Amino acid sequence: MLNPHPTRYAELNGVLHDLVTGAQEALGGSFVGAYLQGSFALGAGDQHSDCDFLVVVRERPDEEQEAALRRLHAELPHRGGFWHGHLEGSYAVAGDLATVAGLGREWLYVDHGSDVMSWSEHCNQPWTRWILREHGITLVGPCPVQLMEPVPDDVLRDSARAGLATLVDDVLGWCPPTVAWCQRYLVVQASRSLYTIRTGEVASKRDALRWVMVHGDPGWRPLLQQVLADRDLGLDPQAPPRPGSLEAARAYAAYVARVA
Repeated sequence: MLNPHPTRYAELNGVLHDLVTGAQEALGGSFVGAYLQGSFALGAGDQHSDCDFLVVVRERPDEEQEAALRRLHAELPHRGGFWHGHLEGSYAVAGDLATVAGLGREWLYVDHGSDVMSWSEHCNQPWTRWILREHGITLVGPCPVQLMEPVPDDVLRDSARAGLATLVDDVLGWCPPTVAWCQRYLVVQASRSLYTIRTGEVASKRDALRWVMVHGDPGWRPLLQQVLADRDLGLDPQAPPRPGSLEAARAYAAYVARVA
């Protein structure tokens, strides 16, 4: 039975119903289950979050199933309302998901708000798997712990540490430095990486910022407080960063890379 209240937003719950029933129709007997990971699974989802989902399939979608899924996601963002435009997720092959040996394999993926699908490893990462197994919200299907082994601490930590080496270039390569949201995103990602390296777990954006305020160098607290407070501003492509804040974000990312 489909979980009727997976989030606190009634409209989003209706969108997830549309997603799951559409995926079941497209996949037939290959459908295993559907889950929320990301911010909502960590208890931090709000109207500034995308809604990260994962649908588990028995095998890689065949040509007919893939075409049906592409039609579904081409149409979903255009149904109107707020949440139809804020889905992001993948169709995970059960065999890939079962063990960490399957990390990095490409799954059929739809980016935040997009109506075009691609094959991507975006959702097949140690941190997404950890969130799914330890905190995932089941929409329908077996509990995630029945589908996958735990993510070893060293795999999670090593992945976070490796990402810090190129974090600034990676983020500012796709997120313009002239946009305030991108400055905040850089600080958040550095904070989440540090949290994972120190704890072997994954935190929400807000919880990671608060954790570093307590456990990190106190000199960074004004920057972290600015990012935390400005989160409620959301994404405005026309809003520039506060004066000096991007430079501070770069310096903070370098600090995190050093102490990690």
